[in-house]
Amino acid sequence: MEQLTILVGKASDFVWNSVLLYVLVATGILFTIRLGFIQIRKFGAGWKQMFGNFSLSGKKADKDGMSSFQAAATSIAAQVGTGNIVGCSTAILSGGPGAIFWMWIAAFFGMSTIYAEAVLAQKYKTRDDSGAIIGGPVYYIRAAFKGGFGKFMAGFFSVAIILALGFMGNMTQANSISSSFETAFHVPKIVMGVILAAVAAFIFLGGVKRIASVTEKVVPIMAILYLLGGLIVIIANGSHIPEAFRQIFVGAFTPNAVLGGAIGITVKQAVRFGVARGLFSNEAGMGSTPHAHAMAKVAKPEDQGHIAIVCVFIDTFIVLTITALVVLTSGVVNMNDIEASPEAASLAQAAFSTVFGNFGSMFVAICLLFFAFSTIVGWYFFGEQNVKYLFGNKAVKIYAAIVVVCIVIGSALKVGLVWNLSDLFNGLMALPNLIALIALSGVVVRISKGQDQPLTHK
Repeated sequence: MEQLTILVGKASDFVWNSVLLYVLVATGILFTIRLGFIQIRKFGAGWKQMFGNFSLSGKKADKDGMSSFQAAATSIAAQVGTGNIVGCSTAILSGGPGAIFWMWIAAFFGMSTIYAEAVLAQKYKTRDDSGAIIGGPVYYIRAAFKGGFGKFMAGFFSVAIILALGFMGNMTQANSISSSFETAFHVPKIVMGVILAAVAAFIFLGGVKRIASVTEKVVPIMAILYLLGGLIVIIANGSHIPEAFRQIFVGAFTPNAVLGGAIGITVKQAVRFGVARGLFSNEAGMGSTPHAHAMAKVAKPEDQGHIAIVCVFIDTFIVLTITALVVLTSGVVNMNDIEASPEAASLAQAAFSTVFGNFGSMFVAICLLFFAFSTIVGWYFFGEQNVKYLFGNKAVKIYAAIVVVCIVIGSALKVGLVWNLSDLFNGLMALPNLIALIALSGVVVRISKGQDQPLTHK
């Protein structure tokens, strides 16, 4: 089993570091140029559209979809997960503080990619066999590539996302929750797993109405809770803020000037880990969040595209940056011997504990509960949309039951192999999505200019 874990890990590293990393960044640059830096031009419009009618209790979702804010909340629920805490820490330990700068760069270009995903998801959404709105990459992949090739690409994407997010991904999220609660509160992992599974089953069986209702409430609360806690730590360590930013900007181009050359981290490593962890966190180009954006009730596809831009901004430039500044201002990273610093999984807990004491570990555990559980809900929904595409509505309850079992198993077991498999299939599912995005880039441009004829979703 250990050898298989290593083998899958190497395959995942190859997909991410030798193929996907470059394709993701190139796609972001392509859309940024073709759309005239839309992430800057339309950021204000997206912010206004997203929060203009903000409510923790919006109109219930129905067969015609959900509100734009509910769709955005479901998207952010999936984006803001353990990657914003553990992933950020991993980037700093593996690529130095400069990795955070490259996270920002990746997110900036990713904002244009996710705009394209949301626009295409809106344009090509359709109705399932019950008459309810459904959408996602499989539908615009089929539009981009006709015949057997398009059918194969869509099918490959569907299988990959069900495995990567619905099953294996949710096992890893459950494991993160159970591990943190065992450390902070001494709750047995299996007990936590059963509780998570029971709550998840209740939400899953409520369908899109309950999922939308949960995410629109949980996401704002979890974001505010984490941001307030993070700001307290940063303000308490306020004298170290200038040095933290110096480490980020200098470390992006000359890591040894920050780390003293003790660890030998190169610019290439800073770029690699910053871009990879950043894109893994905000999921721009991955093909996951379009499932949520397709459900939004908006007048024009580009309206939801503008909101999708803001979702990436919140994930990376706000939540992930808070984590980075908490870690760097707290002094828990040993810049002279970075390998002697706490492990990534416990780095944030150590950082919060510098101000909150023993409560720091509990605070991070509570935040991880919100972050990871909301991701479970979002990832379940994305997988469900693809189960419907492959097998129809009749298979949804079977899929839900399997996910609930995965949550229990994942919470109780060591999931090194599952983490690696999840990473691998995450990368594999992104490839057909990115190919379709590039093929349909002209459609995205025409829609953005108001030159495209809308489809009717009867």
